[in-house]
Amino acid sequence: MNSQQIYETSHMISNENLDARTITMGISLLDCIDSDSTVACQKIYDKITTNAKDLVKVGQQIEAEYGIPIANKRVTVTPISLIAATSQDHDYVKYAKTLDKAAKTLGIDFIGGYSALVQKGYQTGDRTLIASLPEALAETDFVCASVNVGSTRSGINMDAVAQMGEVVVAGSKLDMMTNAKLVIFCNAVEDNPFMAGGFHGVGEPDVVINVGVSGPGVIKTALEKVKGESMDVVAETIKKTAFKVTRMG
Repeated sequence: MNSQQIYETSHMISNENLDARTITMGISLLDCIDSDSTVACQKIYDKITTNAKDLVKVGQQIEAEYGIPIANKRVTVTPISLIAATSQDHDYVKYAKTLDKAAKTLGIDFIGGYSALVQKGYQTGDRTLIASLPEALAETDFVCASVNVGSTRSGINMDAVAQMGEVVVAGSKLDMMTNAKLVIFCNAVEDNPFMAGGFHGVGEPDVVINVGVSGPGVIKTALEKVKGESMDVVAETIKKTAFKVTRMG
């Protein structure tokens, strides 16, 4: 970056609310699967706390070194319905509490992946995880959950829609914040680092880092400068400004 680009970035941070919205570490838990849920939960806790042990510290170092605020430090994991499916447990709240314990140990803001992907139908463990959602979210502080109930290609799993309706009602009766940590998707992407619907995709590497940059204030300022101009000018302004925002990441 040349000096002008550095100045532009500094100006956007100080005057236009540009920040790194999040650094999210995605962690695969496929090697933590075990038919004994107690063993599986210990493996999950150990893997998360080992791989992400420096996530918060390094994030703070980056903030101090480059002067770029990082609003959240987060972790996503493989959908728990896949990891817990081999256990004989009748609910998966134990897994949610393990994720919450790991989040508290690390000092992160959120941990996502208490999830199920049922757009084409239920697999072993999906119904169990979904049924446990109200209790799991009410009894944890940092766990976020998501369920994908449909897609353009597969259609909508109406059984899952009905079950999720019951989950939302039950959750609202337990704690006012329960449903704020739950996302019900259609067309969920293969890997999603953004909360509350975050989860680590099964096609991803074992551990990855995702950076989310937030720049609505920058876009707003840029649009104010071209107010009344043609759509071509507006579109070009958005394109150039979005590139500058992305460049920070």
